[in-house]
Amino acid sequence: MFLGASDSHTLSRSFAGRLWLGALYGVVTVTLGIMVPSGQAGATQWHALDVSESSSSLAFTMTRASDGKQVTQADYRGRIVLLYLGYTFCPDVCPTTLSNLADVLEQLGASSSDVRVLFVTVDPRRDTLPVLAEYAANFAPQVEGLRGTPDQLAALARRYRLVYSVTPGTKDHPYEVTHSSAIYIFDRSGAARLLVSSFDSPKPDVKDLATDLRRLIEETSGPNFLVRLQRWL
Repeated sequence: MFLGASDSHTLSRSFAGRLWLGALYGVVTVTLGIMVPSGQAGATQWHALDVSESSSSLAFTMTRASDGKQVTQADYRGRIVLLYLGYTFCPDVCPTTLSNLADVLEQLGASSSDVRVLFVTVDPRRDTLPVLAEYAANFAPQVEGLRGTPDQLAALARRYRLVYSVTPGTKDHPYEVTHSSAIYIFDRSGAARLLVSSFDSPKPDVKDLATDLRRLIEETSGPNFLVRLQRWL
C-alpha cells in the first residue's frame, strides 16, 4: 500500500515508540528480575493460593454501610481488596477472622491505607446498615461492611463459588446461618490473585499474609504487564 508523507511520518514515530518501549521492557525485566513466562519459570511464590488463572475479576453492586452509598468494584479500583462473607451475629469465625485481618493491616503500617477489607453480610435481614457499620468499625478503618439485595448477594456468591445459607428461626429451630470462610484477594486492577481458605485460627499466619499483601501493594502495573507489553511489541 502506498504511504504518503504524513503516513510515513506517523509510521516512523510509531516505530520509534516501539523501540523505546522495547528498551524499557528490557530494563524493567532485568532490573526487577522478572521473566516473561514460557511455562512457569520465574513465577512469584505466594503463601496464599494463587488463583490468578482460575478466578473471576472483582465485580459487584452493594450498599456500603458506613455512608449508605451504592458501590461497585469501580469504587475500589487502585486498592488491594480482600473479600469476605459473614454476618454480625456470628459467634466466633467472623470476629476472629476480622480481628486476625486487623493484625495483618497493623503489620503493613502506613501501606495498609492501600487495602480494603470488604465484609459482605449474608444475613441482611438482621444486619441493617447501622448495625453493619458499627460492627465493621470495631476492627479497623480499612474494614468496610457491604449489604446487598438477595439477588446481588447470590450473584456475588455464584461468581466466586462461595456458599451461604440462612434459615429463619422457628419455635422448634433456632435462627441458623452458614457461610464460606474463604477470603479472596484482588489486586489494584481488580484481578483475582490469591485465595485464603480460612483465617480464623488462634495463631494465623499474619506475617505470611502481610508479606503477600505487601507484594501486591508494591506492584505498579499488574501481574501481566510485561506479557502484554511483549505482545504489543
